[in-house]
Amino acid sequence: MNETLRKCTDALMAACLAVMALAVFVNVVLRYGFGSGIAASEELSRLLFVWMVFIGATAAYPRGEHMAFTSLLLPLREKPRALRAMTVLIRLAVIASCALLAWGAWQQVVVGMDSSSVVLGYPVALLPLPALLCAAAIALMALWQLIRGEALDLGHEVDVE
Repeated sequence: MNETLRKCTDALMAACLAVMALAVFVNVVLRYGFGSGIAASEELSRLLFVWMVFIGATAAYPRGEHMAFTSLLLPLREKPRALRAMTVLIRLAVIASCALLAWGAWQQVVVGMDSSSVVLGYPVALLPLPALLCAAAIALMALWQLIRGEALDLGHEVDVE
């Protein structure tokens, strides 16, 4: 992943987390200290949390930071043809999973286009939109890795999987 893109995703996630933490903190202080709160705090935090999770998931894929079951592939290290075949199957499974996620997210985006949130009034389609974008991005990255014939990173053998 490009270093500039990596810094941008990290900054976006940090900004989401900072705004969420500030909104919740201010809301807690106002509720317990003054008996009133900010109604939009919960909606804003929920929206930012969803976006932060999917930005993180998208950023984690090229870094190899998603959960990996490399222990299943370690016995194939000595068999390069079998390892290549499994790599192709794994990449195809990732693409298929992303296609299913994107299809479900798209359906939710369409449903949410005519609805708006209760307090802030943003289109409800903004909640499933990051899942659609994440699925599309990861599928494209997996397809690119498949086309380029990139090997799987089997360097996770020290991790508990």
